[in-house]
Amino acid sequence: MRPDIAYDCDVLVIGGGIVGLATAYAITRAAPGTRVTVLEKEPGPARHQTGRNSGVIHSGIYYRPGSLKARYAVRGAAEMVKFCAEYGIAHAVTGKLIVATEREELPRLHALVQRGRENGIPVRELGTAQIGEYEPEVRGLAAIHVGTTGVCDYVGVARRLADASGAEIRYGAQVVRVDRRPELGVAVRTARGDVVRARVLVNCAGLQCDEVARLTGDEPDVRIVPFRGEYYELARPELVRGLVYPVPDPAFPFLGVHLTKGIDGGVHIGPNAVPALAREGYGWGVVRPRELARTLGWPGAWRLARQHWRYGAGELRRSVSKAAFTEAVRRLLPGVAEDDLVPAAAGVRAQAVLRDGTLVDDFLIREGARAVHVLNAPSPAATASLPIGREVARRALEVLASAR
Repeated sequence: MRPDIAYDCDVLVIGGGIVGLATAYAITRAAPGTRVTVLEKEPGPARHQTGRNSGVIHSGIYYRPGSLKARYAVRGAAEMVKFCAEYGIAHAVTGKLIVATEREELPRLHALVQRGRENGIPVRELGTAQIGEYEPEVRGLAAIHVGTTGVCDYVGVARRLADASGAEIRYGAQVVRVDRRPELGVAVRTARGDVVRARVLVNCAGLQCDEVARLTGDEPDVRIVPFRGEYYELARPELVRGLVYPVPDPAFPFLGVHLTKGIDGGVHIGPNAVPALAREGYGWGVVRPRELARTLGWPGAWRLARQHWRYGAGELRRSVSKAAFTEAVRRLLPGVAEDDLVPAAAGVRAQAVLRDGTLVDDFLIREGARAVHVLNAPSPAATASLPIGREVARRALEVLASAR
């Protein structure tokens, strides 16, 4: 690039999921007149993590007080409800139950009550008999009710963010090369041969975010290890009134198999969490050898497997055995039968893993020369997308101001 180059935009966002679109939306509101372009490799928005989840507006009860997840989820849940109401996007604040089914789960349930209070979330503790007031078909030893949890149409949210941002959105634009020169800016080439020149790049590429970071020349020091979450639909949705969750294991960022009545009245059951054989591996038959080799070449993937093989074996069993999956569901919903579970579309979680095998627990945003990288934004990123977008936008605009 030459010093007198004509820039196509001020900020170039890679990734048209909900975080990338929320970032574009936040930039144009914080700094009117800033030219923003979004590149998305798919033919439309929200085709991966955003559009392949259970649609829950999370309350923030699970997350460590003071963490980005806790702050952004609590704030984001309220903002998401308001955004949906303002733009006529389907949503409902249903509340949810977190149910202990075994005695050893009771201390963890009580710890969640305390965590909820520390995060400013109202919770109600329930005994065995009170569970039936909310969910007559659910059984447990104790539970807590979280009233601020809800559901919404996140694909609809993403589309509205795209429309309202004022950004140029280019679909079918897969990034294959990034030429970054700190004194000048960035030039991005797409698979179609188009070149987009920008002053600042924002990486919101989700499942591909570590790869995009390396294309810019930045070493993210984490790798995305994809975990597939498999779902079923409940053939008898009348068995569930709202949202029902097990008590999560604090050693893992996964919430376990839960029941979610969506905005369409159907009930999603899942997900489990099994290693995917491709970044977008939505079934066991989707294998991309190059992507799999990169995952297996990361020391953290092997250390993670050694540390948690027993947990992983249980998840794999539920993946290959519908009977085992049904058994997990019956812990919460004893009346369900194997025939009540109808296979549904799977999702893949972009989980950042450190070299030592540690699962990155919080949102992770890092900056490089002329670049901002969002390197870990799994659930509750959709819930928290509006405040996350503002934070990424703030950093991008600071980088832009220093680069002019």
